[in-house]
Amino acid sequence: MRRYSNRTSLTTLSEINITPLLDLAFVLLIIFMITTPLLENNKTLIIPSSATTNAPINPSAVQTLSLDKNEVVRLNENVVAAADLPARLAALKQADPNVAVVIRPDRDLPVQKLVSLMDELQRAEITKVGIATQEEPK
Repeated sequence: MRRYSNRTSLTTLSEINITPLLDLAFVLLIIFMITTPLLENNKTLIIPSSATTNAPINPSAVQTLSLDKNEVVRLNENVVAAADLPARLAALKQADPNVAVVIRPDRDLPVQKLVSLMDELQRAEITKVGIATQEEPK
């Protein structure tokens, strides 16, 4: 006796189930939508404040140290050679222990040059240092 089954001959599946693929795509889309805002670098900074007040600084004790894009260093608008800068800073510190220095770097200056200038101020033990900035137009 012959037995026939209800099954027909095996055929290949010609359709792909894309539901798991769409689930994966939506999960990746959500992940990228959540992490992308965290990667932005141009955030507006809110500078922290302190409850303590700084001692008032005598405006005559403030010295200006300028550094332009050609790496010319000026101390109070007088050009100073890079080799003479440590001696001039030490003389300023010796003349007035409470001397304050404002650095005015050029916008196109590499950051490493500014850091090197701040290192020179630290070696001269000048601790009251500020960096002059300009507000960007909106």
